[in-house]
This record gives sequence, C-alpha cells and structure tokens, in this order.
Amino acid sequence: MNDQKQQDALKTPTDLGNKARQDVAEGLNRLLADTFALYIKCKNFHWHVSGPHFRSYHLLLDEQATAIYAMLDPIAERVRKLGGTTIRSVKHIAQLQRITDNDAPFVEATAMLDELRADNQTLVKSMREVHEVCDKDNDIATASLLENWIDEAEQRIWFLFESTRKA
Repeated sequence: MNDQKQQDALKTPTDLGNKARQDVAEGLNRLLADTFALYIKCKNFHWHVSGPHFRSYHLLLDEQATAIYAMLDPIAERVRKLGGTTIRSVKHIAQLQRITDNDAPFVEATAMLDELRADNQTLVKSMREVHEVCDKDNDIATASLLENWIDEAEQRIWFLFESTRKA
C-alpha cells in the first residue's frame, strides 16, 4: 500500500479542517509523550521514595501516577478521532518529550515532590498551549478534555506543594 493510501485509510471523518486536525494532533502527541514521561517518573519516585514520610509520599505518588496514566488513552484516542496517528514506541516518546527523565540512583523525598510539581506545571503549560490551538481551530471537544486535565494537574501541583511546605 502506498503512503497516500495508508494515510487515507487512517483518516477519520470530522468537520475540522485539515490544518486544524494536524495542528491539534501534533500538540496532543507532544502532550502524550510528556504524559508518558511524567507517568514513568512518578512511578520511579513511587518505587524509590524513602524517609520519615515514606508511607504518605508512597501513597501520594501512586495516586498521582494512576491519575496521569488515566490520561494516556484518551489523549491517543483523541488524536485518532482527529484522523491523526499517534506515538508508536518508546523511541518516539523520547523524541517528542519535553519533561526530562530522572535516572539518579537516589533522590531525596522532598526533591522528588518538588521535581514532580515543576513537571506538572510544565504539563499544564503544554496543555494550555494546545488549548489555544483548539480555540483558534474551534475544536471544542479537545478543549473540553484539556480543561479537565488542567484542573487535575493543578490539583496534583497543589498536593505536591502542600506536602513539601515547611509549617
């Protein structure tokens, strides 16, 4: 099958223009890569957290990883609904991700939470950028999803911030 036939076979009918579909799908794929990276980092920290607040941090990180993981499939499916293709491999994620990995053998617990807070703030910024594209292209469905995910990420930021505050 030639490239054009392959592309035509994947197109999903929508009233959004081709440029809008492409722009939103590209933004969502970058967001998907960042969400995968954040999920893996959150699980890494969940598995390796230690210290006097181990139990509460361990549970917090697991809750947050679960919430982040829940975003993955809806992001990818939205890309497909727009007629786009989405990431296919860990290599592709690495090419698109803007959230950096943390491969350190030891990270102090509050440093983990601070790093995840900053990463969630980066994710929110990326979601707002995609939302702007949606607004410009009248993609209400994607914008609506993004609004909920922004709220969820802001809650994660709040919990991470409050967990590291000095009383």
